[in-house]
Amino acid sequence: MHDPYKALGVPRTADAETIKRAYRKLAKQLHPDVNPGNATVERQFKDVSAAYDLLSDPDKRQRFDRGEIDSQGNERPGARRPHAGPRAGARGADPDDIWEMFRQARAGAGAAGAGASAGAGAGSRRRGADVTYSVTVDFIAAAVGTKRRITLPDGRAIDVAIPPGTGDGTQLRLKGQGQPGLGGGHAGDAFVDISVQPHQFFVRKGDDIHVDVPVTLQEAVLGASITIPTIDGKVSVKVPRGANSGTTLRLKGRGIANPKAGTRGDQYVSLTVVLPERQDTDLVAFVERWGPANLYDVRRKAGLED
Repeated sequence: MHDPYKALGVPRTADAETIKRAYRKLAKQLHPDVNPGNATVERQFKDVSAAYDLLSDPDKRQRFDRGEIDSQGNERPGARRPHAGPRAGARGADPDDIWEMFRQARAGAGAAGAGASAGAGAGSRRRGADVTYSVTVDFIAAAVGTKRRITLPDGRAIDVAIPPGTGDGTQLRLKGQGQPGLGGGHAGDAFVDISVQPHQFFVRKGDDIHVDVPVTLQEAVLGASITIPTIDGKVSVKVPRGANSGTTLRLKGRGIANPKAGTRGDQYVSLTVVLPERQDTDLVAFVERWGPANLYDVRRKAGLED
């Protein structure tokens, strides 16, 4: 990594929030859990993480902008860190030496926090960086709740609970599960971005679920009991006599759970009358006899004709 600004795709005038957003977006795309076995993407992920580590630290960023350190945090020849007097807890050590211990500790691959904590004083504590993960779950799993396993920066694997009713774009926060802090500082947080895959026939609208269900001509005219799917499994519903395309049945409490409100949405079943694929001569003959005496204007009622 030669230029941390280019690595994150931000201008040199970018504020801290812009830098943070850029890092989270790239970390989501490049994380090894999303691109297993891709060495190129893994290197890019490391460059992005190193760039954020430098630019998210105001002191490091200023020193880099002044040309005192390089993109890896190394002292440039002839450059010295401004002397700010002894730090609290530094036990009289030279601030430049303390800074060097931090630099060496952060250069380690993932084990940086422990080394920095041992070498730096309490006055040099710094919170660890946040990390972001991307998890994809199917529609039913997100609706009823599930778990997904992720690997944390320290190598631990944990099962993240996806709560019932989780929607597409939800972000979960795992406090203290990010990168370790420096000098005994608190660890950063882990953020889990949830993507919910579209379902084959269920459509979520708020906490309600909508589904289109085809019915035969006989079922629509005479009424019938039919079996339809829900997120909890199949249930039997009654099609009323004279049902038409667009007739909607409501299944109360068969929608998405809302734990915060302590409620659950409904499922709406929209019926569509479907004629036989093969034209039946008896049906044609019946309609030819029945039609002229039973004319009705469906397009005028729908406003499609003046």
